[in-house]
This record gives sequence, structure tokens and C-alpha cells, in this order.
Amino acid sequence: MTEPAESDQPFSLLMAVHRDPVMASIFSERSTVDSWLRVEAELARAQAACGVIGEPEAVQIAAAADRLRVDPAALWRATGTVGYPILPLVNALCAALSEEAAGKVHYGATTQDVMDTGLALQIAAACDRLDELAVVWGDGLVDLTLAHRGLTMAARTHGQQAVPTTLGAKFAVYLAEVTRQRARIGRARSAAGFVSLFGAGGTSAALGPRADQVRVRLAAALGLRVTTVPWHVARDGLAEYGLVCASFAASCVRFAREIVDLSRTEIRELGEAVGYQRGASSTMPQKANPIISEAVIGLGATAGALASALFRAMEAGHERAAGEWQIEWHVLPELSLLASSALRLTGHVARELVVNDEAMAANLTADGGLLMSEAIMMRLAPALGRDVAHDLVYRAAQSSRTSSRPLAEVLTEQLSAAHPGVTWDGNGLNPGDYVGEAEQICDAAVREWKESR
Repeated sequence: MTEPAESDQPFSLLMAVHRDPVMASIFSERSTVDSWLRVEAELARAQAACGVIGEPEAVQIAAAADRLRVDPAALWRATGTVGYPILPLVNALCAALSEEAAGKVHYGATTQDVMDTGLALQIAAACDRLDELAVVWGDGLVDLTLAHRGLTMAARTHGQQAVPTTLGAKFAVYLAEVTRQRARIGRARSAAGFVSLFGAGGTSAALGPRADQVRVRLAAALGLRVTTVPWHVARDGLAEYGLVCASFAASCVRFAREIVDLSRTEIRELGEAVGYQRGASSTMPQKANPIISEAVIGLGATAGALASALFRAMEAGHERAAGEWQIEWHVLPELSLLASSALRLTGHVARELVVNDEAMAANLTADGGLLMSEAIMMRLAPALGRDVAHDLVYRAAQSSRTSSRPLAEVLTEQLSAAHPGVTWDGNGLNPGDYVGEAEQICDAAVREWKESR
């Protein structure tokens, strides 16, 4: 029997093994409460600077907020009665103050002002963490792109070999995607990084005539943006952040799926780093499963499913949500952690990726030369026309596959029979000569990444 758990919270094996500790800290219980206390402290300072409350009271409030040690269990019990945590938190803060200073705590603000502003602080930190992890992955992709810009391999469409490409060009596509995703993180940080201070119904009535001045000072103190339009029920900025988390996690899944597919026994072109019992099986001694990539797929797929809840959160009505807001309490921290964990693992895989160039070379000829069908068609097209050349090579390819004869041999016979006046010298069968702009694509992706850095 196992010992009693330290916590009655549901256990997540995925997060216990693979979670990003930095992001977990950003959205931890303590960090969440501290973000609310920080807002209360800076609100008092901003109001004192604008003459709304006295300086001595603001000093007391800020000092008490800085040193307050909240009992989480007691706070959550009180929250269960009230429905929201700020009233019991304010009560605890007031208990540590003189009567006069206590009367100026949370002055003119509403619960959602404090919670949303605290959340904006967390999201700003979360975006910084996502960007940090994206840079690690992107820099790893730069190294892979440059190292393998000329390494010829089979491109695959619909899961089958198509035409030659280079491994560097494959990685360049991922690199360009990460470059775009980093830009999206920046936009999401801006969209969600607003201070909220508009009072009960969003009109700032209780905050008085200096409400806008206080907002400006509060935003500056917290490093957030300021707006004169309330967003208590306008959750599009937060949804944008959550969707970027899910989108970035999906990019990680695409990369991880590539590793899983190309590490198959029959392909063996790429693989995760090896090590003692790395990806081992409890019963099959030969196994070396792509376990990190598998974890990335699990994390990213979960993020994609969870993100759909944000559209329900956007349905909040009137001037305050009636249940929709609570969706974000669960979904946004989870999406942040899923995305950062997926990014962290993906960067790790990219840095330690094993490339099997011998397997790539062997796989170029795995289908009897059919990989070069388009190249041969385009070589014959000037004399025959593209459609006639396509039909000729198509029939030759079908015959090559059924007879297990090389494509060049079959095509030479059929070309001689169908078009005796057209000769083909057999050129165009070297995969490395038919990679088009692959190396230029590598250079462009690396250049764009470096410019974005």
C-alpha cells in the first residue's frame, strides 16, 4: 500500500514528470496571492500620489501588504463562503493596520480589478518565460538548419516519399514557424498586459475624479499598459494569450511527431538522444522509445483541447461574468504550464537530436528510384509537354513498382517505344541535384530568426 498523499489534489503523472518548474512557480498558489497583494500595495501608493488617500496610510498599507503572510487554507475556506478571494484577503490586510489606514485599503476598487491586474502580471511573466524557451528551441533549430542545409533526404507528402529535399530545409520550416510564434507571444503579452481599475460596474464612480490618474500611475508602477475602457467582461485579450499558448504547443507537437515518425525502425533517419534505459521497455529489451517527443504530443494535444474553453469565457454578459470568469481561473494557468512544458522538452530534443545520414541516403533509393519521377518528368517536359511527360513517367512508375525493376530501365524502354524521336540520356537521377532552393530556404530562415532576435 502507498502512504497517504501529502495533498488531496488529483495527481497528474504528465506534470509530475515533465512540467516546467519556472512556469509552475509563476502560477503557484503563493505567486497568485502575492500578485493580488502587490496590486493592493501599488494601488495605495498610486492613490496617495494622486491625493486620493494620505501618504501615511499608503505607506502602512504597502508595508503591510509586503509582509503579510496569508494562511492559504483559511483564505480558501473564506473564499468558499464569499465566492471570491479578495474580500477575505482585504480583511486579513486590514487586520494588520491601524483603523485609519484600514479604511483606505482597496479604496474604490472591486475584486475583479485586483484579480485581473494580478493575472496580467502573471501573464507578462509567463510570456517572458515562453519567449525564453522559444529562443532555446529556435537557436537549436538554427544549428540543425545550418549543419544539415545540404544533407539530401526524401521529402514526404501524405506519408509517402515525394521528391528530394534537405534536412536543413525541413528544419528551416520549423525555424520560420518559431520565429512567427515568438512574434505572437509579443502581441499576446501586449493584448493581455493591461491594468484593470474601473470599480463595481466599470464606470470608476467610486474611484472619483482622479480615477484615470490613478490608473496611469498604477500601470506604470506595475509595468502594465493602461486603458480608459473597462475590460471586466471583454476577455478577448486573455483568450488571445491562451490561444497562443495552445498554438505554440501545437507547433511543438508537429516537431515531436516528425521525430516519432522518422525514428521508426523502417526509417531511422532521426532519433532522440540515447542513454542507459532511455525509452526502455519493461518487457522488450531492444526498445528505445522516443519518450520526450511522446510527452510533447501529450502536452500539446491537451492544450489544444483545453483552449476551446476560452471561447466560453468570452461569452460573459452585462458588466460582470456569472460563471464564465471562473473558466479562466483553471484554464489559463493550465495552458501556460502545458505550453511551457512542451516548449522546454522540444528545445531539449532539438539540442540533442541524433541524425542518421546513412539511413537518409539509403532511403533515397528505397522505392527503386521513383523518388526522382518528378525530376525526370520535368526533364522530358520541354520535348513532350508536361502532360504527356507526366503520363509517360506515371506509367513507367507503375510498371517499375509492379515489376520491381528500376524506374530508369523501364522508362528508357517505354520512351523508345512511344516516342522514338525523343532521347533521354539518363540524367536527372541524382537526388542531390533536385533540391531546388533548399539551401536558400535555410539561409532565409536563419536570417529572419537572427533579425527577430
